[in-house]
Amino acid sequence: MLNRFEGLTTAHMADACVRAGVPVRTVSLTAVAGGRVAGRVLPAQHVGSVDVFLEAFESAAEGDVLVVDNGGRRDEACVGDLVALEAKAAGVAGIVIWGLHRDTVDIIAIGLPVFSLGALPTGPLRLDPQPADALSTATIGDWTVTREDVVLADEDGAIFVPADRVEELFGLAESIRDTEHQQADAIRAGRSLREQVRFADYLLVRAADPSLTFRQHLRLVRGAIEE
Repeated sequence: MLNRFEGLTTAHMADACVRAGVPVRTVSLTAVAGGRVAGRVLPAQHVGSVDVFLEAFESAAEGDVLVVDNGGRRDEACVGDLVALEAKAAGVAGIVIWGLHRDTVDIIAIGLPVFSLGALPTGPLRLDPQPADALSTATIGDWTVTREDVVLADEDGAIFVPADRVEELFGLAESIRDTEHQQADAIRAGRSLREQVRFADYLLVRAADPSLTFRQHLRLVRGAIEE
């Protein structure tokens, strides 16, 4: 899956979701180490102790991505170097954290892709009861994800897509990427984007029909810049 994602971006996948009518489930995260990641979601709800991660690794499949739900908290870090090392040893492809990490220097040295909301030296100072679904669902931003989802992350953040539609979305994303690359090459060669998408025509038609949207026009001229 990572090989298929290598030539794409999360932006391409988000546009593919729009075109396919799939909910666009994205969050803004920062890449701590390792570049990009793609794999099936391995959910874990953090409640103050690393044991939930160790338990998740017990059922991890090669290439899974640990998706940590820490409620977006910014008063504690919930993943450090030992969790990253253990994840790598378990065959986990990366870690996506809806919360903070620590041990940045060590995590970078480990080389496992890790994405988070930022860093903080302080670890958890609490221990809450573990919910019954701690290893089956994770809430990331506005989205709840499960083992039926795939996560892809790069420098723009992370996107979650249904596992049973990922191949379809890859195909759409590749088509969108190719169109955009052609448009970029044409701009560099001196043909403006306005000319390529017949923007003057759009303005004329919109003057007669104010209900026409630019997205509708793009579909008519097969310009993929917005989806």
